[in-house]
Amino acid sequence: MAQAMLLHRRGQADQAREICNGILEREPAHVAALNLLGIILQASGRHKLAAKTLSKAVAADPLDAACHYDLAFSLQALEQEDEAAIHFKQAIALGARLKATEDLILRNPAVTTCIDHIEEKWPLPVRPDELFARHSLQSIAGDLYLRCALTTVPLHRAPLEKLLSIIRALLLRSAVSDFTTSDGAIVRLLCAMAQQCFINEYVFAQSEEETRQSTQLRDVLLQRLRDADAVPPMLLAGVAAYFPLHSLPLARMLLDREWPEIAAEIVQQQVGEPLQEAADRKSIASLTDVDDSVSLQVMQQYEENPYPRWTINPVVVRDAAMRAGSTRSPDGEEILIAGCGSGQHAAEVVQRYPQARVLAVDISLPSLAYARRKTREAGLRDIEFAQADILKLGTIGRTFDRIEAVGVLHHLAEPETGWRILVSLLRAGGEMRVGLYSEAARTGISGIRAFIAERGYRPTAEDIRKCRQHILRDSDEARWRRAVESPDFYSMSGCRDLLFHVMEHRFTIPRIKAFLDEQKLAFLGFNADPRMIERFQARFPGDEAMVNLDKWQAFETDNPLTFRRMYVFVVRKN
Repeated sequence: MAQAMLLHRRGQADQAREICNGILEREPAHVAALNLLGIILQASGRHKLAAKTLSKAVAADPLDAACHYDLAFSLQALEQEDEAAIHFKQAIALGARLKATEDLILRNPAVTTCIDHIEEKWPLPVRPDELFARHSLQSIAGDLYLRCALTTVPLHRAPLEKLLSIIRALLLRSAVSDFTTSDGAIVRLLCAMAQQCFINEYVFAQSEEETRQSTQLRDVLLQRLRDADAVPPMLLAGVAAYFPLHSLPLARMLLDREWPEIAAEIVQQQVGEPLQEAADRKSIASLTDVDDSVSLQVMQQYEENPYPRWTINPVVVRDAAMRAGSTRSPDGEEILIAGCGSGQHAAEVVQRYPQARVLAVDISLPSLAYARRKTREAGLRDIEFAQADILKLGTIGRTFDRIEAVGVLHHLAEPETGWRILVSLLRAGGEMRVGLYSEAARTGISGIRAFIAERGYRPTAEDIRKCRQHILRDSDEARWRRAVESPDFYSMSGCRDLLFHVMEHRFTIPRIKAFLDEQKLAFLGFNADPRMIERFQARFPGDEAMVNLDKWQAFETDNPLTFRRMYVFVVRKN
């Protein structure tokens, strides 16, 4: 297979094809051979046979993102767009962890040419006639993969955001001038843009003219709803690209109408799902009061901006490395997820340990409602969600075999106080997985937080947009790199959590070690990037070094970005 791939890269497609056919004679379901053979057939324009071959690859491994993408490419060439969209979205979902979505979008020369032109003039504005001089907007509007990405995941590249912001403004102008247009590609692109803006919580910057035009369009939509007049998809999408539809006074009326599929997706996303979450809030149990002053401020933040607003339903965990750090199977045992947020972590845990009984608590009801809806959609029903403050969990009268507290303790007024409470709920021999911000890795973010405080930016949507634009327009890129490179920078809730959090503590390895010694907890190891583990082991060989915090401290001192996201580690209660 390696030889076939090498020959293909060298342009020797016939020889590569012969090798693939030889492999498939011996092993008909060999995924890599099927995929490469499909790509070779695509290159020669034989898309019907390529689609047949790639369908076999997908059947052999439904979790291979590349196979779905390549199959979708041939289906699109065969003008089977609906089926192609299904596989494009599956590829995006499966490849989300690889952050490849944006790279695949940039395969479109129209997109890259426009981005290059914007970057050349940045931060000066670009006139639309200049931007689309070489490639028309239609060449972007007709990009099915781009539209699928816009409707599926938040996109995480600053240059791409700049282009999308300009396109949104152009599409708004088109909607204002003629929202009855029959230009299908433009309508579909604006519908996809509306879904992307809802996913990223309207984090894109907008001009005063856009605010005026979008407000004008919103008033037209409301009047048409009052008068029971027709609402063309272009009108609906133009409003939905600037305002969440569930915030409109007549939002429920949108659910009572028949919509074409592209508009129906917007209505379900922006009205149907938020109403489901509002109904769920009423049935979520409350295990404790929330009256600590800092807890109340944190609760307000996550009620206004539940985080993370994950869109991809989790897939079955295949990689055994996902279980790293655990020395026992908690199947059939009890797990507490302290600070579950919007439920993404809970979904991963319940898949990893399907026989466990899981209690997931958080202080934010909107976050819990989001979690219930998303896990219900994923078919994950064995999770008990409840509202509770970690500082009062000692009153619930329950203990657990395993506790997950990733990304929550550093947002308490006194992290060690909350951590001690969780330790008291852990049964003897039980394990706890903890995630804490690293002082060393967080230095860049700390500097940006100080800048935000100096400038007086508030944690409001308007100020977050202004702050982001300041960062994107500043020529001192190194100062802002840690923020701009973070996926959290590209959504409203993510940016607020990253840069505007009401309470943040940062830890060092000695501080962690002191707590573990105090509580007599055994350190079982970090969940770190495999490449970083290899570098650590090259310097400190042997299994004992992996659980030696003094050696990890020495390594982090020389490699301060080792725990870029946070320290994530497992301990055992002796």
